[in-house]
Amino acid sequence: MLIDLGDGKPIDAHAQLLALDRVEYEDNLYLFLRAAWRHIDPAPWMDGWCVEAIAEHLQAVVDGDIKRLIINVPPRCGKSSLVSVAFPAWCWTQPDRTATSGPQVKFLHSSYGYSLSERDSGNCRHLIQSPWYQKHWGDRFRLLQDRNTLARFRNDQGGERLITSIGGRTTGEGGDIILADDPNAANEAFSEATIRTTIDWWDQTMSTRLNDAKTGAYIVIQQRLAEDDLTGHIISKDRGEWTHLMLPMRYEADRASTTSIGWTDPRRTEGELLWPDRFGEPEVAALEQSMGPFISAGQLQQRPEPKGGGVIKREWWKLWDGGAYPPMDYILAYLDTAFTLETQNDYSAMTVWGVFSTDPKAVAARTIGPDGRPIYIDRAYDEGAPKLMLMYAWQERLELHHLVEKVAKTGKLMKLDKLMIENKGAGHSVAQELRRLYAHEDWGVQLHDPGRQDKLARLYSVQHLFAEGMIHAPDMTWAEMVITQVGQFPNGKHDDLVDTCSGALKHLRDLGLLVRAQERLDEIADAKMVAGRSMAPLYPV
Repeated sequence: MLIDLGDGKPIDAHAQLLALDRVEYEDNLYLFLRAAWRHIDPAPWMDGWCVEAIAEHLQAVVDGDIKRLIINVPPRCGKSSLVSVAFPAWCWTQPDRTATSGPQVKFLHSSYGYSLSERDSGNCRHLIQSPWYQKHWGDRFRLLQDRNTLARFRNDQGGERLITSIGGRTTGEGGDIILADDPNAANEAFSEATIRTTIDWWDQTMSTRLNDAKTGAYIVIQQRLAEDDLTGHIISKDRGEWTHLMLPMRYEADRASTTSIGWTDPRRTEGELLWPDRFGEPEVAALEQSMGPFISAGQLQQRPEPKGGGVIKREWWKLWDGGAYPPMDYILAYLDTAFTLETQNDYSAMTVWGVFSTDPKAVAARTIGPDGRPIYIDRAYDEGAPKLMLMYAWQERLELHHLVEKVAKTGKLMKLDKLMIENKGAGHSVAQELRRLYAHEDWGVQLHDPGRQDKLARLYSVQHLFAEGMIHAPDMTWAEMVITQVGQFPNGKHDDLVDTCSGALKHLRDLGLLVRAQERLDEIADAKMVAGRSMAPLYPV
């Protein structure tokens, strides 16, 4: 890249960056990175505002303005070069010595794979030992040769860079800044065991490894992979402590990132690309096609579900904005019970559905013409058909007696006609207890065996009902919970509410209570047919 300084003599951009003095580098991590790039990666460095945004937030960590930072960015956007290589080396250049600034800062770095941690540690050490770095900051500190390995190196000012991996040993070790770079492996994004291992490692090990919890900092940087990856886990428990920088490949206005330091995504056009010089439209389209909607939603868009949903798109749900529900023709609840109460197991979940309709009304079969004589016309009907309302939902982990009480309370409140219980887990026991204790209630209890059809096939069997706009839901928190879980299936963390949805809709279809508009019109057309006596043949055969 050549830059024209205005005198008609273009010069190499890298040469221009190398001409800066050390104070200019110390003041700006992004400038430091660009000047140091050739010591990190032999590939040409391409300028991108997204990399500058990441650098700005990392710099805020060193300045003490951010103590907890999550960065979500697509792959191949320089995140490891910034966070794992350039950032520690730049932090040690700082003249001001604080808990997170100066050559005495201790780093504890981790990744899902130990070999990746070693690679980045080696690049960081190579950068520090480069002639360019030594020229500017060789007088600030020197690396100690007795502690100068890929796994761990120290300087003579007390600074240290130690690496570990998910599940690796860190007993007795800590850091002033703890870095987690790609804590989840992309090829194991949906492995429940691997996800659980990562979360346990973070909660039980890394949560206690700051040398000073009041002044130290955590940094997590990754591409989103699943609903319950480390980012999802942290955000679900966040009480406002974490700054979240989220950079999707394609701009989505309703998810535009604004962070605690006042940074806002500069894009304004829906679908505008993050880094078109590096990932243009052909490259991004190819990635989206090869990854598929679920994976690209996570890794590219930092949203671990396709926009609008997967099997069931979010936009297919019709928002009910009335002050009250319409009169219901039939109210059905469906219960999916958990096997045990243990927190790592699934929830017991229940959804309540109401069938409502505007009964087709016939218009006049005859009218009066201009001359006062009656004109007979074919009877016409409104095209209304039954619709379905999600009336209530919950999911909890409950002991058997509490579960029975919760279900019975819901049944009374919602004035059920029937309660369906999936015949698995504690389903049979719950059904027995409900029949024993609440036999006097107006609603009946029926066990349901879904047969050999798997969960995905069951949801696909009712997909068309959503696509045709037959399913409504109010703007309530519990309804949003159902819509989100259904939209994330089959790659979501839980699917208990999904089972209740597909089970209830399938049962209503089997009963003939939930018919599509065209099916209803066909019924009306059949009802209009009058079967008279068969005519005798004019001529004998």
